[in-house]
Amino acid sequence: MMAEKKKEEKPFSVEDLPGVGEATAEKLREAGYDELMRLAVASPKDLSEVSGVAEGAAAKIIAAARKFADVGNFETGEEILQRRKEIKKLPTGSKNLDELLGGGLETQAITEFYGEFGSGKTQIMHQLAVNATMPEDAGGFNTDVLIIDTENTFRPERIVSMALAKGLDPDETLKRIHVARAYNSHHQILLAEKASEMTKDFHIRLLIVDSLTSHFRSEYMGRGSLAERQQLLNRHMHDLLKFGTINNAVVAVTNQVSARPDIFFGDPTAPIGGHIVGHTATFRVYLRKSKGGKRIARLVDSPYLPEGEAVIQLSEDGITDGVQA
Repeated sequence: MMAEKKKEEKPFSVEDLPGVGEATAEKLREAGYDELMRLAVASPKDLSEVSGVAEGAAAKIIAAARKFADVGNFETGEEILQRRKEIKKLPTGSKNLDELLGGGLETQAITEFYGEFGSGKTQIMHQLAVNATMPEDAGGFNTDVLIIDTENTFRPERIVSMALAKGLDPDETLKRIHVARAYNSHHQILLAEKASEMTKDFHIRLLIVDSLTSHFRSEYMGRGSLAERQQLLNRHMHDLLKFGTINNAVVAVTNQVSARPDIFFGDPTAPIGGHIVGHTATFRVYLRKSKGGKRIARLVDSPYLPEGEAVIQLSEDGITDGVQA
């Protein structure tokens, strides 16, 4: 009876899926698919490419994983509400901005900050990285952070000043922030895919991409390459969203703007990436400069929050509240 009970309590593993033997399971694990949920949300083509499994076999494995992970079925609104109680909010350092975002940046979502050069996008990313390492009783996640740096904008000195302002040990804070420099768009996509492997060794609740579109914009120029660029960007965005969903993590990205002759939300600039980024980002925040180190943050898109603006202050200590005029 005891042996039978232990057998019943054994967790369902990749090898338990129909058609998956030891050799196939090893291939899947080497490719990062070591959990049912990761398999359940994969596409047959991607799974086949990274694991060497035939695409038809990959489709069957994914279907079985979805069945056992209970993915893809209809749920009641009550069940979804219950699951959303697992979502956490990461504070920004500004109560004004937190209020605008409904309490901070949500896990299981992508929050995009876009604006012109010097609008404070990277400063906010640095602040979020520091805040995520803070103890939970101080509003943080007490976890490690991943940063994909595409423009060589990460500055450890900035982390030190922000950590000191929060009463944190700057050395310990820096140890919990893991930065990878992306040298082109394909490397950027690869780093997002590899982020899941980092969760095996570190508890990650924040993934930052600063900036999201710079490589795509410079490498795919002209209308002839637009379709390929958008296809790659779409895949990248969904990889980021998948990471946030599986790991109950915040995904924060920055984006550039380009001048456009029409008016976009009252300002003659629009974020790069078009509908691909616009439809995949859960929350979109437009940043613009103001006087005295202040920035105006405008929430322009959210599934449930109203549009609005908040004043924030950029200083040596980090992101704080500005004084409303």
